Amino acid sequence: MTESRENLINNHEDLEVYQIAFNTAMKIFEISKTFPQEETYSLTDQIRRSSRSVCANLAEAWRRRRYKGLFLSIGMRA
Repeated sequence: MTESRENLINNHEDLEVYQIAFNTAMKIFEISKTFPQEETYSLTDQIRRSSRSVCANLAEAWRRRRYKGLFLSIGMRA
């Protein structure tokens, strides 16, 4: 099976899962703006950081996929 050039994934931002995670993180950020002011530095901050970390973890995994030795060593730990 051959893929057309427009279907090739060139970076982590082309991944559908990354796009979903990014859009969800943006929605979470907008929703968190409506949280009570007293939650700004506790619950709100934690929710925002966790939503951003999904995108960061996907990007990191994309970059590391090229290194077979690293991929295998991580797989052996799991």
